[in-house]
Amino acid sequence: MDREEANEQLDALKKGEIDELVVEKEHFLLFQPLLVQREDFKHFRGIAKQGGKIIYHYLEAPRS
Repeated sequence: MDREEANEQLDALKKGEIDELVVEKEHFLLFQPLLVQREDFKHFRGIAKQGGKIIYHYLEAPRS
């Protein structure tokens, strides 16, 4: 996963084209800074799973 692909995946999640986005442990350090820089950062919720995998969902209302 590169920066462009990560942004495309985040946009697809936001638009509802995909239901969830799975980020593997080896891609997290590239992915996290891109996510945090987005204006809609608080709309994304990540759930950590065993083994370092994170599953992201897009929320209609931002987290507090």
